[in-house]
Amino acid sequence: MSVQCETIAKRSAGSPMGFFERYLTLWVFLCIVAGIICGRILPGAFHAVGGMEIAQVNLPVAVLIWIMIIPMLLKIDLRAIKSVGHHWRGMLVTLFVNWAVKPFSMALLAWVFIGILFKPWLPADQINSYIAGLIILATAPCTAMVFVWSLLARGEPTFTLSQVALNDLIMIVAFAPIVGLLLGLTSISVPWSTLLLSVLLYIVVPLIIANTVRRLILRQSAGELKLQRFTQILHPVALLALLAMLVLLFGFQGGRIVAQPLVIVLLAIPIIIQVYFNSALAYLLNRAARSAHCVAGPSALIGASNFFELAVATAIALFGFSSGAALATVVGVLVEVPVMLSAVALVNRTRSWYERRKGVVPQEQCCPNSPTDVVCQSM
Repeated sequence: MSVQCETIAKRSAGSPMGFFERYLTLWVFLCIVAGIICGRILPGAFHAVGGMEIAQVNLPVAVLIWIMIIPMLLKIDLRAIKSVGHHWRGMLVTLFVNWAVKPFSMALLAWVFIGILFKPWLPADQINSYIAGLIILATAPCTAMVFVWSLLARGEPTFTLSQVALNDLIMIVAFAPIVGLLLGLTSISVPWSTLLLSVLLYIVVPLIIANTVRRLILRQSAGELKLQRFTQILHPVALLALLAMLVLLFGFQGGRIVAQPLVIVLLAIPIIIQVYFNSALAYLLNRAARSAHCVAGPSALIGASNFFELAVATAIALFGFSSGAALATVVGVLVEVPVMLSAVALVNRTRSWYERRKGVVPQEQCCPNSPTDVVCQSM
């Protein structure tokens, strides 16, 4: 997901894109088709990959997830956590939506739509697994794509960076308990040891590695430039890891998708609803709190987007490659980007209405160019 979002950011900023980036949508589609075909032709090879596990952790998946996550985490400065108080209203709104609303609203939507309304059209043996995948997807707040949404919504960069840093730290302690609680409430058995191991492998360790590498590079002369070049070098590698992951996932899911293509559409509906619901809620709460629009925009978009890489890895670790949970997390990446882009458009188009709220600082005074380091909401 982070790779897709970086591509959108480059396109919006007018930056040159490489051959793979320019046709990313085509590559993703081709990988899905290739995965389905290869899964039908070479099922033994895919099952061999699925069996490469240690302590219920699939080694190929772990490697691919690390390749996707670490380049993205290199861009996050954990020292930005010191700036969380500069935009405390927007920060509190985002935290409330991310951790107190989004996982629970998705659990409710999954139960209503997948467990009741769509149940007759879904394979009975995968209902609980689909619900679990949607819950895992919503409990992982996005780390990478929020920078793209903030850019497109002319968001305040200091707020976005500090919010992402804070979310990453909260994820270490909150992700596993919330997932375990919600899966337990929906009567889905979850191995806590595997869940905690997923947090360690896919959050804690990559965060430590990325932060250590980042600090070592920045200590060198022209460190900022070297870090930028390093992340640019890793970007196509991360892209290839994303495409390989899609081939693997759809290789395992190919038979089910061919037999029941309606499953993809039905899983997409609660995901789309939760994106619009949570982004609207965060946007309106920020307006009520009189946050500046350049804070409310990214806050609303951060409150609705998901950490696709972590969700996929956790779903596979808990339920396996061929599970409905893994498929549900992949459906998230297929629908989230266009839906979030429409949410960005709504945020931008409603700015004049938003700033008619008494006490809201106009964008021209607060964040005239965005990016800027002006503190718009410290009072």
